[in-house]
Amino acid sequence: MIRIGIDANGGDFGCQTTVPAAMAAIKAYDDIEIVLYGDEAKIKPLLTDSTRISVVHTANTLSMGEKDPVRAVRKNKDASLCMALYAAKNGDVDAVVTNGPTQCVVMGAHLIIRRLPQMERVALCPIIPNFDGNPRLLLDVGANVELKPEHYQEFAIFATVAAKEVLGIKEPTCGLLNIGSEPGKGREVDKEAYYLLEKTEGINFKGNVEPDQLVDCPTTIVVSDGYSGNIALKSLEGTAKNMGRMLKQEIKASLGGKLGYLFMRKNLKKFAKRMDSSEVGGAMIFGIGKPVVKAHGNSNAKTFTSAIRQVREMVKSDLISKVILALPQKEVGGEDSE
Repeated sequence: MIRIGIDANGGDFGCQTTVPAAMAAIKAYDDIEIVLYGDEAKIKPLLTDSTRISVVHTANTLSMGEKDPVRAVRKNKDASLCMALYAAKNGDVDAVVTNGPTQCVVMGAHLIIRRLPQMERVALCPIIPNFDGNPRLLLDVGANVELKPEHYQEFAIFATVAAKEVLGIKEPTCGLLNIGSEPGKGREVDKEAYYLLEKTEGINFKGNVEPDQLVDCPTTIVVSDGYSGNIALKSLEGTAKNMGRMLKQEIKASLGGKLGYLFMRKNLKKFAKRMDSSEVGGAMIFGIGKPVVKAHGNSNAKTFTSAIRQVREMVKSDLISKVILALPQKEVGGEDSE
């Protein structure tokens, strides 16, 4: 049985999202148990079906606007997110799902569960919708402002294994986010990363990917530093959201638009579903010793249920062990102390 710890207090809507999602996941998958770390007084009225769901009480949670994530994680060990992460570290649960503050999730996973000795950086990796209907992996999107070429290599290897094991893609391909398609484009680190990825065994590197290709991406995986990746992701999300708003404005602007909508309604719904992040889950935290998935802070129950499904696949496929075998073996120094 797979045991999944959930930060029940986290996100914009807390238990209103996480508890219904937990019950939906239990109904969908008979091989999981869920532990809700959160405010029992808020959870109990919502928990109409407690089959394979237990509650560990804490009223404390980390603020979505937390200014100092390292201090917050270290000073609030009884916060719902931290309790779930400690449970994973101690083996009480196999994985964690949260929609809490992103930097607190990344730092908490690093400080509590700890980074894999084989990796020098932790990456935040969302699954992004694509034009062809098949999801893509984009990493890093916020955990690291700067990277060395070897870090791009580690991310590419981790993501390649994840694409095979979690997404079920037999032969994933990898690209490097850059300002041009030619090998000599970009900063010095981009050029060095390009040539390193080109000769790395175990990945199928296809060269540079430009930002305007992300919606119709030529590769399964796109690796980037966290600064560039975050800008690209938010630009993609913002464009999709505002295109939807503009389309609604045009439909409402005339009688012809309204009549056209009646005929195109099914097609428009299919289009929206293809671009809906709730269909694919949350962002995976790559580089740590246990599977952790970070859902959007404003997730609804459907989105959060998808994140639970996603982390279940990570555990079921024994992803971390397979990544360790795929990564280059190296001499490792001491870990950062908490």
